[in-house]
Amino acid sequence: MHGAGRGRCFGRKLGWHDKRWQAFGEKLEAILAERSRLADLWLHPDHPEVTQVDSVISKGVNALDLLRRPEMDYAHLMQVQSFAPPVPLPTFVTEQIEIEVKYAGYVDRQRDEVSRTIKLETQALPDELDYAQIHGLSNEVRAKLAAQRPSTIGQAGRIAGVTPAAISLLLVHLKRRTLLAASA
Repeated sequence: MHGAGRGRCFGRKLGWHDKRWQAFGEKLEAILAERSRLADLWLHPDHPEVTQVDSVISKGVNALDLLRRPEMDYAHLMQVQSFAPPVPLPTFVTEQIEIEVKYAGYVDRQRDEVSRTIKLETQALPDELDYAQIHGLSNEVRAKLAAQRPSTIGQAGRIAGVTPAAISLLLVHLKRRTLLAASA
């Protein structure tokens, strides 16, 4: 769900009045409808209006993919007559679409990173783990880990002085240990 949709859900939980809720729903519907419309509009290299776009088109591309390009904005995209909406859209619709499309890659990467972090947060550390055997850890980190005996990677990462590099070394050691156990 995109930012506007999440806001709608939170707004309802906060007790927005029905008129406000309805207005927000209408805005969200307008944004979703325009995104869908743009996804269905294609520009091919042999299209007569391809010259309206100051961007190289080597194969067919839809309007949303064109909008993702750094040099393209919504107003410029609408210079292609066949892309223009049947009725002018409010600025909030065009701005929201442009923001979502331009930043979708960053948001997706952050979402993936959060998922990986959550997975690592709960990854167990064996009770018998000998931190002295992990090559590359500083003596300080070894001592802290041995003294506190964290049960998960997440707990280890929250120990003062345990760096992200030390966590990476722990993960490599655990992976190597798992591979050795599987091959034995």
